[in-house]
Amino acid sequence: MFKLDAIRMGGREIWPLVEGGKGVSATNHASAGAWAAAGGVGTVSAVNADSYDANGFVIPQIYRSRTREGRHEELVAYAIEGAVQQVQRAFDIARETLSAGRGGLNINVLWEMGGAQRVLHGVLERTRGLVNGVTCGAGMPYKLSEIAAGYGVHYYPIISSGRAFRALWKRAYSKAAEWLGAVVYEDPWLAGGHNGLSNAEDPRSPQAPYPRVAEVRAVMREGGIPDSVPIIMAGGVWYLRDWADWIDNPELGTIAFQYGTRPLLTQESPIPDVWKAKLTALEPGDVLLHKFSPTGFYSSAVLNPFLLELQGRSERQIAFSTEAAGDHQYLLDVGVPRGRSYYVTRDDLNRAREWYGAGHTEALKTPDNTLIFVDAARKKEIRKDQADCMGCLSHCSFSAWKDHDDHSTGYLADPRSFCIQKTLQEIAHGGEPDANLMFAGHGAYNFRSDPFYSNGFVPTVKQLMERIRTGD
Repeated sequence: MFKLDAIRMGGREIWPLVEGGKGVSATNHASAGAWAAAGGVGTVSAVNADSYDANGFVIPQIYRSRTREGRHEELVAYAIEGAVQQVQRAFDIARETLSAGRGGLNINVLWEMGGAQRVLHGVLERTRGLVNGVTCGAGMPYKLSEIAAGYGVHYYPIISSGRAFRALWKRAYSKAAEWLGAVVYEDPWLAGGHNGLSNAEDPRSPQAPYPRVAEVRAVMREGGIPDSVPIIMAGGVWYLRDWADWIDNPELGTIAFQYGTRPLLTQESPIPDVWKAKLTALEPGDVLLHKFSPTGFYSSAVLNPFLLELQGRSERQIAFSTEAAGDHQYLLDVGVPRGRSYYVTRDDLNRAREWYGAGHTEALKTPDNTLIFVDAARKKEIRKDQADCMGCLSHCSFSAWKDHDDHSTGYLADPRSFCIQKTLQEIAHGGEPDANLMFAGHGAYNFRSDPFYSNGFVPTVKQLMERIRTGD
């Protein structure tokens, strides 16, 4: 019979079950509070979280400034206020459990989000005594330990290799070792959302997680970190019975498990019902590991018309030269703005003419000296989204924004990408899932085959956690 025991993590007694903090408004106070109340670690997403008016209605995040810098300041203010309100509400839901020293409440931030450090300081300052820890990934968050320790909360770095953790530990984390709550290993081939797949790793050749996690533990031991500090396995976790040989395994030390996708389909989950319905229809292979994100990171999302359109943009792509050189001897005669001259190969000229004839009449330059072809409506949308940038990332390839110095990456804005803030806000607040980025882990197809969800059953968080603890 499958057996799961409680562990100590971040100074608290918890079930070794952690709710993954999912981006813009996909994990909020209701889901995080319920998860913590059930004795696990609930995670409030502090990435541009929703705030509420006096009547309890979500306040739309409308940007009024005419400058990107001004809109960025509005975004930081929204982010801090929203996360504070979410933490306060989540704590109220789980107050009895948390006050008894059980369960935990974390916040999740992306190190590469715009103004990340300002947001983190602003939230932790106003939620003292409510937050147990900060989970942080998407980049190399060297200052995470320093900031968390300054507020007396634990930190939970998200990494995808022992090499990454070694760099963080040696440069910064060893100076605040006592506040390390756990290390989150996020499998870059299985997890939903952004991940840490490196340029040296092949996105088409997934590696087994066990040896990589064993390597993380070996690096932790090198640094003198005791085995009682957990490694949290994230990505690809569905049935705990499949991971039974990880539990109480002396090579791995203390292990906990993070769930990002399964909590999307609960009664407390804030995502719209139309999104939940889409999850139950997925089949193996319906989640794509791609690199269209303006962050520059790989990420995993449902292969829907939104992603297919992005694929189409990149496929309708040709290299060019501003003067005749080598094989680029043919003057491009379709899609080119007046006064511009681009030289292409003969084959690419013929391809461009075919795309033009199919309605993709507009050629847009990329930072890589290539042109993509889109229709007039798509060009208008791309240009508007780039102009409306509110600086939600520290570096954005789509709009060429960065959140410091001169606020420019120094590169041409890339029309092969998209405004991630726009699409994540839309899907989280009722937008059509097929028309937006729909993050999901690669095991999301299990919703369709897992008998727990038969006949349209949607569990509460408590019911889900009880189910998981049985091994199913």
